[in-house]
Amino acid sequence: MYIAVCDDHIEELKAIESLLELWQKERKVVLRYKLFQSASAMLDAASKERFTLYFLDVMMPGLDGLDAAREIRSFDDTADIAFLTSTPGFAYESYSVHALDYLLKPISEKLLFPIIDQLYQKENKPSDSLTLKCGATLVRVPFSQLSYVEVIGKHLYFNLADGTMRQVNAAMNEYEGVLLSRPEFMRIHRSYIVNMLHVDELSSSGLHTFSGKKLPVSRLLYPQLQKDYMKLLFSEE
Repeated sequence: MYIAVCDDHIEELKAIESLLELWQKERKVVLRYKLFQSASAMLDAASKERFTLYFLDVMMPGLDGLDAAREIRSFDDTADIAFLTSTPGFAYESYSVHALDYLLKPISEKLLFPIIDQLYQKENKPSDSLTLKCGATLVRVPFSQLSYVEVIGKHLYFNLADGTMRQVNAAMNEYEGVLLSRPEFMRIHRSYIVNMLHVDELSSSGLHTFSGKKLPVSRLLYPQLQKDYMKLLFSEE
């Protein structure tokens, strides 16, 4: 998340900066943000770097908050915009630029924190799919459909529940971080990472998937794998 805060009153900027610092301290998360006293300076910065959230004072000399928001929308349809205002009277106009919200001054923790929490959670929500580069083609594979990944030499083979397979020229360590961060994916062998929700039998001699594949299980990994598998199954009930 990268936040731009624009208000012509330095006291307002400092107050919001203090709230942003407090949010980071309480959430133990680092935020990137920049403060601006004019919309023109903010727009100049926005032409060089991408902000994901703008807090804009409505009433500013020269270019006001609404005009700045319209300019932002001319080159960025996805950034979130929240207005800072002393009066709710302009709320109807804020819909024209698809504003996320407007906050009545003085800005408080109660007003500011829910917005940042919401957007932070949205940005950090686990993805529902994995993007693979198969030659010159990008392929999205839903995690729910990925049965197991096998490494052979310098190639990875992503095997799907429907029997299809996607080949990627990559090492396992390029994908294991994102896979193993999800509870359903477990390493069963140095050559395999498996979606354990696709497994119907597990023993020290190997495992069997619903699609009919029998895969080897490392004897060293089996004791912990058995515990993690049981924990996963009970969490799904």
